[in-house]
Amino acid sequence: MSKNKVGLLLGLSAYILWGIFPLYWPLLKAASAFEIVSHRALWTLVFCIVILAITKSLKNTLETLKQPKVVLRLFFASALVSVNWLVFIWATNNGHVVEASLGYYINPLAMVAFGVVILKEKMRKLQWIALGTATFGVLVLTIDYGRLPWIALTLATSWGSYGLIKKRLGLKALDGLAIETLLASLPYLIYLIYIDHKGIGHFGHGAGITFLLISAGAVTAIPLLLFNGAMTRLPLTVIGLMQYITPTITFCIGVWVRHEDMPTTRWIGFLIIWLALIALAFDLIKSSRAVNNSIA
Repeated sequence: MSKNKVGLLLGLSAYILWGIFPLYWPLLKAASAFEIVSHRALWTLVFCIVILAITKSLKNTLETLKQPKVVLRLFFASALVSVNWLVFIWATNNGHVVEASLGYYINPLAMVAFGVVILKEKMRKLQWIALGTATFGVLVLTIDYGRLPWIALTLATSWGSYGLIKKRLGLKALDGLAIETLLASLPYLIYLIYIDHKGIGHFGHGAGITFLLISAGAVTAIPLLLFNGAMTRLPLTVIGLMQYITPTITFCIGVWVRHEDMPTTRWIGFLIIWLALIALAFDLIKSSRAVNNSIA
């Protein structure tokens, strides 16, 4: 299988898994968003260390820490993904799943902008049509709220910036994720020790929630590893357009599972974005290569 086809498969898998996240985080609603994110980061680190040890790659990964410029960029990446996790979990557990999905509809626009302006990537004509159609759909959804959608904008900018940093570093997926979570682990660990001392933490206070908190490591690491693998194989323009898969699934969960408000205008915006997806799918099927690192 070619490098591009592998990247496409990894990307699709990651976005589908992320799309169903709103079904998982409410299971941990008893804990605060920051407590969930803290456990999420620490257990993700444990997961990465175990996999690196099994594959005998831990020593090579630690060698990356000797590169100050790389570590600095990974520190910023860690901060960005932490913000993204915190806002998304809070939104999911507080009745804002639809607005969270809006954030991930806006996010590909940021990714495409980074790809075209900064990395000088190019898109085919039909992909430009898909992007323009999707942009109009996002505008309709934004206007419908009648206010600045801060959840959506935060999610879009934090994840778009994170993707750009990871794209330019070009590290192996597991290496980058392990170091990111390592850099963020100390403040999270301090916080968890603090809330446990205060008696307000949830870890160890029930087998169910303890298991779910530990599982957050694997739940986080698997799609993020898939995403990181896709980022090193695909142009940002393609990554940006593919990401409509995640908010579409999330949007459906918000409407039909969580029963959030869905006025006519939002339906119109949603349908416009689906037209963009149809155009993109046609373009990918039409092209035998589907994805190319120089033409996207």
